[in-house]
Amino acid sequence: MEQVALAAPGGDISLIDLFMQAGWVVKLVMIGLILASVWAWAIIVEKSLAFRRMRGALDRFEDNFWSGQSLEELYRTLSDRRNTGMATIFVAAMREWKKSFERGARSPAPLQSRIEKSMDLALAREMERLESRLGFLATIGSAAPFIGLFGTVVGIMTSFQAIAASKQTSLAVVAPGIAEALLATAIGLVAAIPAVMAYNKLSGDANKLGGRMEGFADEFSAILSRQIDERSAANRTAPQAAA
Repeated sequence: MEQVALAAPGGDISLIDLFMQAGWVVKLVMIGLILASVWAWAIIVEKSLAFRRMRGALDRFEDNFWSGQSLEELYRTLSDRRNTGMATIFVAAMREWKKSFERGARSPAPLQSRIEKSMDLALAREMERLESRLGFLATIGSAAPFIGLFGTVVGIMTSFQAIAASKQTSLAVVAPGIAEALLATAIGLVAAIPAVMAYNKLSGDANKLGGRMEGFADEFSAILSRQIDERSAANRTAPQAAA
């Protein structure tokens, strides 16, 4: 186990002084937790902005979808764009719809199944994109306190070894070494608490956005199902009228 000199008793000691006096294991723990905290905050900011953009995109698409324009016109408008959210699901369904009828699809059941499969795949990709990197926040939230506690245990063990070597047991001598060890736990909590809170908030937001997209997929599937039934009925009546 590493040996470090105890801090001089008395006087005010800043956090930087505590960090500089810590052993190399505790310093590595602190540096790792600080870097993890910075990365967690970067994810929090990026995801918050991304979810805000997604909500705006969903609102705009719903306004366009229910504006009264035809599905074909909306598909032509969106097919050449880079879409997100409901627009991606819509384009995937309409692309499968058009391909099937261009190839002369006659049976409605397989067509409905393929359309639903296309929308499910598009929805899964959108959810994967929304939930990406949220797992890192959960990992930091659960692991950072224990990593900080590890640094604290190592620091306290080292301090007690130094105390035994110096044969000085007064509180003024012990306190600085214990304080620099406990700093690792404090940094771990500083990294973990925002990560846990942000993970819970962002996970809830992702589920809400996913619920909106899933609801649209079900509603659009019902719309296409009615149109498939209408086309199937028209195809059945056409030969009878010709006869």
